Amino acid sequence: MVQNKKFSIDATQDNPPSWGLDRIDQTETAGDNAYTYPDAGGEGVTAYVIDTGVRVTHEDFEGRATSGFDAIDNDDDADDGNGHGTHVAGTIAGTAHGVAKKANIVAVRVLDDSGSGTTEQVIAGIDWVAANAKGPSVANMSLGGGADPALDAAVQKAIAAGITFGVAAGNESSDAGQGSPSRVPEAITVASSTEADEQSSFSNYGPVVDIYAPGSDITSTWNDSDTGTNTISGTSMATPHVVGAAAVYLAGNQDATPEAVATALTEGATPDAISNATEGTANKLLKVVE
Repeated sequence: MVQNKKFSIDATQDNPPSWGLDRIDQTETAGDNAYTYPDAGGEGVTAYVIDTGVRVTHEDFEGRATSGFDAIDNDDDADDGNGHGTHVAGTIAGTAHGVAKKANIVAVRVLDDSGSGTTEQVIAGIDWVAANAKGPSVANMSLGGGADPALDAAVQKAIAAGITFGVAAGNESSDAGQGSPSRVPEAITVASSTEADEQSSFSNYGPVVDIYAPGSDITSTWNDSDTGTNTISGTSMATPHVVGAAAVYLAGNQDATPEAVATALTEGATPDAISNATEGTANKLLKVVE
């Protein structure tokens, strides 16, 4: 059986606002000050941002972002009082800052304005996504904590429902296999790289890591205004590059399972690009594939 695949022309964004976009469309370290991507740009794919909420009115989303669920206040207004979730969403699907420029964003707030939430709240958000996702879907979890079997199980259940999950490896310069949801094998666990193709000093590592992506000094959308931007670092910033790339892939392969998406991204990644990858960590740097 041959899987149907859409072929499309490429589009190019000159002088993207963040170096990460320039890096993930090619195998070479030295960028060309452009981001070239399949013209479908993630169209028809929904990205669920499980985070602090999203400023859905930000101009970079051009009306493609909506509020889904707020597990903190138990309502449907997932506004962002922190900035973290808006930054993540911009990297996934912002018109200027995003990898998948035509994907839709749904905000799922599981962290409060200080950036913290309980296991119960985070699981409630994951379960909401699993129950409400329709069509090709990806989810971003740029959050983590100690090993938590209940949280892991919720993520595994959502992935089994057909949603591709990207999860942050964590920022403790330690083994990502000690935390949740970074240790979930079915999720795509993302470590952070620098503009010099080095492992970010803060990035977690280890056998559970599937891929590296740009995470140091990433510029994206912010929650302080509808034009706000900020430049911050973390595996939280690396993960949405991968989730955006998953959305780009799904736009052309809409029946792909989460396992197939993960395989496409890891096999399409640039091998041995990270000069100082911790031994035992998959030395693969994200490259957009279609």
